[in-house]
Amino acid sequence: MPELLNVARRLVSMAERFPDTVAIAESFPKRRGEKRRYKTVTFARLNAESDEIARALAHSGVMPGMRLVLMVRQGIDFITLFYGILKAGAVVVLIDPGMGMRRMIDCLADAEPDGFIAIPAVHAVRCFFRKRFLKARFHLTAGPRWFWGGLSLQAIRKQPYGGPFLIPTGPDAPAAIIFTSGSTGTPKGVLYTHRVFDTQVHEVAERFGIEPGGIDLAGFPFFGLFNAAMGTTAVIPEMDPTRPAKVDPEMFLEIADDWHITQSFGSPALWNRVCSYCERHGRKFATLKRCILAGAPISPVLLERVTKILADGGEAYTPYGATEALPVAAIGAADVLGETAARTREGEGICVGKRFGGIAWKIIRIVDEPIASLDQIHELPPGEIGELIVSGPQVTRRYVTGEDDANARAKIPETTPITETPITEGDGERDSNQTGVWHRMGDVGYLDEQDRFWFCGRKGHRVETTEGPLYSIPCEAIFNRHPKVYRSALAGASQEGTLFCIPWVFIEPYPGDFPKNGKERLRLIDELRELARASPLTSGIEHLTLLRRFPVDVRHNAKINREKLSDDATALLNDVPCPAKNEP
Repeated sequence: MPELLNVARRLVSMAERFPDTVAIAESFPKRRGEKRRYKTVTFARLNAESDEIARALAHSGVMPGMRLVLMVRQGIDFITLFYGILKAGAVVVLIDPGMGMRRMIDCLADAEPDGFIAIPAVHAVRCFFRKRFLKARFHLTAGPRWFWGGLSLQAIRKQPYGGPFLIPTGPDAPAAIIFTSGSTGTPKGVLYTHRVFDTQVHEVAERFGIEPGGIDLAGFPFFGLFNAAMGTTAVIPEMDPTRPAKVDPEMFLEIADDWHITQSFGSPALWNRVCSYCERHGRKFATLKRCILAGAPISPVLLERVTKILADGGEAYTPYGATEALPVAAIGAADVLGETAARTREGEGICVGKRFGGIAWKIIRIVDEPIASLDQIHELPPGEIGELIVSGPQVTRRYVTGEDDANARAKIPETTPITETPITEGDGERDSNQTGVWHRMGDVGYLDEQDRFWFCGRKGHRVETTEGPLYSIPCEAIFNRHPKVYRSALAGASQEGTLFCIPWVFIEPYPGDFPKNGKERLRLIDELRELARASPLTSGIEHLTLLRRFPVDVRHNAKINREKLSDDATALLNDVPCPAKNEP
């Protein structure tokens, strides 16, 4: 008998164990003079509503393996519909709308969806671009349904409960297509199976000690989906998830107090803003014991600031991974601040900790070309910088959209090439035979004697100079020592006629420390050059440019857009007008 696994069964289990516990609380704007209002749903109700959604989808003709785009604002509807789609055996297509309309339409068209589950505005856009979505026939509207027909979430909720509904699926059956942010290239659709999702939930709960009964303030919507599977109450704040750096800290703290939250997950941009507010107003969290920061490299300085605003005995953690492989490793603030931070400041990279139990990893010699099989790699010893590759049950096996050679460039089969045939329901047995797939993380770094990974930057962000390669994180650490520097970014200015680049460092001072005139600017530049000359890592870097604000990614508002900065550096080198040159 074939193995069966639908990750939505975890929600069923939590509903049976904690039927009357609040699963999701969604906050609403606060009226003057009144307490903040919340809409809530229990685990039992969340489970029952997702059953009805799955039943309605199946009765409308949705078959297991069909792809349904889910574009609903974060909150109760989003999480309920997500589990409803999984229970129907369909595949959830998730994309970040912050990437821009045209880019988003192109990505969704590449996914070839069979339908859309979305708010009215998205359906209106879909209808306008209907020629791009010729396969899309099954639709559900969360909100007023206009002229396009299809199912209505409001109508489904009015139906009497018809009992449990869950389509049995194999562990390697597709569960979701999740798009990368595109912050380091073209967005690609990553295929998640039920096994991948299930492993992620298990590993996250076990590593961070998450047990049923906790209350999470979800600063990143995707983690809200995990909460329901772990028996944790997810409190959804009123914020734009694509703009975490714009979060209202006062609102965030108020919600934390209202619900006595025990944990929170968010990007470094969110926590930097919350920390700044707490420092200015002498505030801290009364009950927050576990803070998880992810989405970009986390500086020891930010970890120290976060630790100070947690409840007594609280701990901050930084998991490491990518859309294609998550989680890979993790480290706690205590380890960072007690040992690794000093080494980071000396330019040794950022320690992201030890790998999760099911993960295998290797450091291999850096190459930019595809690797056809594992026997073609050159594994490096501990301490030597190379490219990180990983394998394990939470590591995805393939992209289903994106450039034609995306799988060849990012995946390494142990023996045979990865087939390009799309995986559909029923293909689990064939996919299971491809057991030895390794993912190239696109990151460079090294393993230490404790088998911890030290992140030294993205492979594509290294700067090849005539003196050898420079890696972003080690070099930037030298400049970040200056008390006026918030962060720095290494870029390469291209030279015509050669493959080598001129290293260029952009500096973003703290807002209150940006030079007020030319004299202050020259003084700061001179001080930074002195720092650079004192370290063998940066002694050859002469070109520095100050910016008030770095360009960043759309998902976490934290990853620096180094491609843009490299273009600016090249323009500056060749005396071509660019935004960076016009900065005072």
